[in-house]
Amino acid sequence: MADQTRRLNIIFDLDGTLIDSAPDIHAAANKVFTANGLQPFPFPVVKGFIGNGVGVLVARLLQSQGLDPAGPLHSDLVAQFISLYEDAFDLTHLYSGVLQALDALAAQGHRLGLCTNKPVGPARAALRHFGLDKHMAVLIGGDSLPQRKPDPAPLLAALSAMGPGAALFVGDSEVDAETARRAGVALALFTEGYRKAPVDSLGAKLIFSDFAALPGLVSHFAPRIVTSI
Repeated sequence: MADQTRRLNIIFDLDGTLIDSAPDIHAAANKVFTANGLQPFPFPVVKGFIGNGVGVLVARLLQSQGLDPAGPLHSDLVAQFISLYEDAFDLTHLYSGVLQALDALAAQGHRLGLCTNKPVGPARAALRHFGLDKHMAVLIGGDSLPQRKPDPAPLLAALSAMGPGAALFVGDSEVDAETARRAGVALALFTEGYRKAPVDSLGAKLIFSDFAALPGLVSHFAPRIVTSI
């Protein structure tokens, strides 16, 4: 178990970091839009809009079809999407090595939590479905606060709920990088998620492409993270 000087509060993003949910998000978006007489989307279009929460996703999809992103249709589509997506896991999978990495980090004595722009209901359902809920002491979702990432408030709220200690945020995207930067928290960047920007532009302290490597990286760099934050 990690000693007190090396134990971290490690907060994870969800979509694109722990789970690859883009196929289910794409399927749900197309079902909702076609059910309302609108055109479906190619997969890359929907994947490119993931990261800022359901409301922003739907707004961007509406705008891409020349529709008002803040019009009366927006709230109806958001509600329909959330209802459909909350238990949609047929096309979603864990990234390789996630469960083993979380087990190892917990065994090292680190405290784990989740900060995602996915609403709390679908986020909690995903954690439960994939057996990740046993590790997450804190869950802050996209509807937990008025603010969403990249505003630092959700990440800071998650860390506050976990108690004192140095922090590490594990994410995959530009949104996560900006959130970490604005919160003053070190970033561990998972390179196989939904990122579009170059890796070296995001200011990550740790960079990894395989979750099997994460516990070792954390063990090696935890003293530096602790002393630099």
